Amino acid sequence: MFRHKGKTRTLKHNLRIASLLSFVAGIVNVAGFIAVQRLTTNVTGHFAFFVDEIFKFNFWQGFIYFLYIFFFFLGSFVSNFLVEVISRTKYNYIYVIPAIIESIILFTVAVFGQLLVSKNSDLLAFCLLFAMGLQNSLVTTISNATVRTTHLTGLFTDLGIELSQLFFYKHKEQKDRLYSSIKLRLTIISFFFLGGLVGGIFYSTIQLYTLAIAGTTLLLGLAFDFLKLRLILLNRKYISRRKKLAT
Repeated sequence: MFRHKGKTRTLKHNLRIASLLSFVAGIVNVAGFIAVQRLTTNVTGHFAFFVDEIFKFNFWQGFIYFLYIFFFFLGSFVSNFLVEVISRTKYNYIYVIPAIIESIILFTVAVFGQLLVSKNSDLLAFCLLFAMGLQNSLVTTISNATVRTTHLTGLFTDLGIELSQLFFYKHKEQKDRLYSSIKLRLTIISFFFLGGLVGGIFYSTIQLYTLAIAGTTLLLGLAFDFLKLRLILLNRKYISRRKKLAT
């Protein structure tokens, strides 16, 4: 799910990581918005607000919106920088550090979030935007830009294009590729929506501790991938030993 990169990735790998991370992003999107009335999984709206505040000469508020954009960008930069560094020594574990950093941020905001809301709500938004920048960059890099999980604008655009192409593409290979791509996009949209529902339902009772659900989900995904890798390596060693004994 995480460890396969580039040509070694299959639709199955992309569907798994898409469902996991879009679910996490859906929770963060709703919980973050309810907590501070700010979008915390994408920056499209923040750019418009930034320009609007500058034209109104509200430079301080404009600077805050600029920081929203910057922290998402910074998360993306840090994530890919770590992936590139780690890939030179531990290729199978390129995802671990960025994903762990994201989960730490989510757990930290879950525990101290209410304090941040009362003291400095912008700092909470910065943290979540940085975490989502990490996630979006990580999944984009691993999947070769096939999967993106933190916002839906591009997904609905691509989905509309691909659904219209079904009326014109007649060859089986073309249709199979389209069906696979449509399935992936619908999976991301569905799990983002499911994460949003979970975020909204649990926020009404446990408030920002809801983000702990997102952090736990991410860690469970990492644990699943790690255990699967260990089993594969153990199986390879077992097969290798049997071959040696047979000869």
